[in-house]
Amino acid sequence: MKVLITGAKGMLGRTLARHLAHHELILVDIDDFDLTDARTTHAAITQQRPDVVIHGAAMTAVDKCETEADAAYKVNALASAHVAGATRDAGARLIAISTDYVFSGDLDRPYHEYDRTGPTNVYGKSKLAGEEAVRAHCPNHLICRISWLYGPGGPSFVHTMMKLLAQDGDPLKVVDDQIGNPTSTDAVAAHINHLLGVPLQGVCHLTCEGEATWYQLTQEIARQRGATRGVTACTSDEYPRPARRPANSRLEKRVLRLAGLPPMPHWQDTLTRFFAENPEG
Repeated sequence: MKVLITGAKGMLGRTLARHLAHHELILVDIDDFDLTDARTTHAAITQQRPDVVIHGAAMTAVDKCETEADAAYKVNALASAHVAGATRDAGARLIAISTDYVFSGDLDRPYHEYDRTGPTNVYGKSKLAGEEAVRAHCPNHLICRISWLYGPGGPSFVHTMMKLLAQDGDPLKVVDDQIGNPTSTDAVAAHINHLLGVPLQGVCHLTCEGEATWYQLTQEIARQRGATRGVTACTSDEYPRPARRPANSRLEKRVLRLAGLPPMPHWQDTLTRFFAENPEG
């Protein structure tokens, strides 16, 4: 299968390239062509004639999106429309990567794929606009929502905590009122590899099973790494950020279950595997 991956130099893109190495890969990033330019994107994708486009390129710096909204919408929404239209014209299938931030985070249970969206920050709103562009411009699509991602080489929350836990100092204060599904790029890439052979369309969630707060995740990192530096819980109000974060980022994998597809692995198991295979991160 001929697979074109956008955002190939990013953390997920690098992992996808490794997991999909048995396919014919076309790896593109910002250095190759500008996805925000309609003509360039259309020519680049249609000339390659891929079977599948995995669209992972995005502006993911959440706080930067808040202060640079035009840039966020240009990359996350406009570029997604360009990629979707070009993928359609190439006769290919589009697998687009999205996020838990399309939800408000106000529910007291995990969000499933059929729940109403309602983003509360610019990053989430621009990614939702990207989802809508995918739906509008490429009928043969699958939108995969992920969250709390970490993977080889980073950058990620896990990498930051690894570094801080290895240093001496006062106990780390970590937010304990935001909950989600810590998810490895390897788990996501392995499932996308499987989905390449499944004619699933629409939306699916690809976060790991199990849940934790950022504080609980940090405790688990410290336990698995044998770190001795202390960790204490704090509230989001004690750690203000320009962009509001969802209090609840948990995603239920309802579509995987209904479609009879393999479940995602548990987050603690994937974290253990990550450290075993990437001791330096």
